Amino acid sequence: MDLRLTGKRALITGGSRGIGLAVAEALLDEGVDVALAARGVQALDAAVDKLSGRPARALAIPVDTTDDESVRAMAARATELLGGVDILVNAAAEPAKPGPPPSLTAITDDALRAEMETKVLGYLRCARALAPGMVERGWGRIINISGLNARWAGSLIGSVRNVSVAAMTKNLADELGPAGINVTVVHPAFTVTERTPDTLAGFARQRGVTAQQAAAEIAKGVSIGRLVTAAEVASVVAFLASPRSVAITGDAVPVGGGQRGPIYY
Repeated sequence: MDLRLTGKRALITGGSRGIGLAVAEALLDEGVDVALAARGVQALDAAVDKLSGRPARALAIPVDTTDDESVRAMAARATELLGGVDILVNAAAEPAKPGPPPSLTAITDDALRAEMETKVLGYLRCARALAPGMVERGWGRIINISGLNARWAGSLIGSVRNVSVAAMTKNLADELGPAGINVTVVHPAFTVTERTPDTLAGFARQRGVTAQQAAAEIAKGVSIGRLVTAAEVASVVAFLASPRSVAITGDAVPVGGGQRGPIYY
């Protein structure tokens, strides 16, 4: 299927690694010029080098999404270099980790503030900076990478930040929809990225098992019986970024391979 993405321009925050980098690969292969945005300059440069030789171009823009001035400068730079931004993928956030979350008495105000500042307000800042250009052109896509802690109890901070992203997504979708802009939220579960070996090793130490056993334990709750990869998440994001996804907006799209048991409707 031709996603009709050739010639589009995207900005991906958190684009130097993990799901963000996988999304960049998927969009570049569809002919989308991509600006990768993240805090680490060296990691950005390494990501751009990795992405060279694909059908479209990739470039790097350093940004701190917790700072509004930095976000506005990023948006201006991306617009200058790309000629505009049609697709925003918000992925600049610390991924959730398997294992026991802190209890109520161990949760600090600063821990929650940090998550809201980065994942919720950071996503909002980026949308606020780039949506006006999409409105002016009459077309756009905003995809917010959140997480299935929005549907699962057990991590208070994880649930609050991800539910907040989903609520923001729906509000933006209703406001921006008449201008031709679709806004969706994608909920990954534990996803295989370059961080996975270290994460599984830590989880395994907590449980007194091997990393392979830890992965198998997590996969027991997944309908497809295994962990989903970043590239598989990116395939869904690429569709949502395309003109073919016009019928989907304001909604959450889970990309965790399915959760055994509960029925969502």
